[in-house]
Amino acid sequence: MPAIKNALLRYRIIDRSIRNEYNPYPTKEQLRQACEEEIYGTSEGLNICHSTIEKDIFAMRMEHDAPIAYSKREKGYYYTNDEFTMDDVPLTEKDISAIKAASTILHQFKSTSLFSQYQFAIDKILDRAVTSQQKFSNTENNIQFETLPTISGNEYLESVLEAIKKRNVLQFEYYNYIKDVKTIRRVHPYLLKEYRNRWYLVGKSELKNKVITFGLDRISNLQTLENLFSVDPSFNPDYFFQHSIGITVFDEKPQEIIIKTNNILSKYLTSQPLHHSQKLIEVHNNGDHLFSYFLLVTYELKMTILGYGSDCEVIAPLSLRDEIAEEIKKVASKY
Repeated sequence: MPAIKNALLRYRIIDRSIRNEYNPYPTKEQLRQACEEEIYGTSEGLNICHSTIEKDIFAMRMEHDAPIAYSKREKGYYYTNDEFTMDDVPLTEKDISAIKAASTILHQFKSTSLFSQYQFAIDKILDRAVTSQQKFSNTENNIQFETLPTISGNEYLESVLEAIKKRNVLQFEYYNYIKDVKTIRRVHPYLLKEYRNRWYLVGKSELKNKVITFGLDRISNLQTLENLFSVDPSFNPDYFFQHSIGITVFDEKPQEIIIKTNNILSKYLTSQPLHHSQKLIEVHNNGDHLFSYFLLVTYELKMTILGYGSDCEVIAPLSLRDEIAEEIKKVASKY
């Protein structure tokens, strides 16, 4: 999805550049620089190359009927039809189906004001694009999501996202389930993460001076402060959770985890891997599989393994195997 989104952004930027009457006939390099500067904030050529621009121009011609031509005399690109603009490109039936599917996905968050705004924007697009109710079927009746009760803390989504964008420090009371106490926290908000229908704030705690995760359902009395912050340059949202299952991250090195699964669970894990680091080590004659992972041993990982029941056995490390065995004994003692 991000690749498609960036392509559409580049199309719009290329379109504006070609229509720019103050700088007519932009070269391929100028188009590349314009795209990279607007999307990535740099023009050094680290993210977008000339071949990408060539593919974009081809796609704009083929998919959107953009009348792009190259002038050998001016050594740049132009529209053979001066009135053409990507802003006027109509939505296809496929486009509208995709928008309706996105609208349906948003319905599971309809109780939050943030997603209600997104839904309103989508409805405005559909109102303009769809003129016949018979032409486009109602996707909402064809897709169904798990319905869960509204989770406390979701009312803070909009405020948290706004603070992330504007780099405002957040202050709130945070409830510790284990200690049964609330403490006041000041956090530099970096990221919102959804996991199993719950929302989490990822940010740098001023108290602990490190990036940690806070469940929105445990937050109360949220305040957006006027204090501004700078994002820690070492934080990368794409890599922060790379060795975790769930939302727990701590300062330890990930380990190689090896599990043995029976034939049925193996098929599930083959079709939908537990983690991107999953590797198949070997397959036994009875259908059992050995899978390896490179992960932090988090609470969520242990709960996932326990959830597989007798279909799964931890082979390594021995410390995790012992923890799982001990937990199984505790569970068995209750029955």
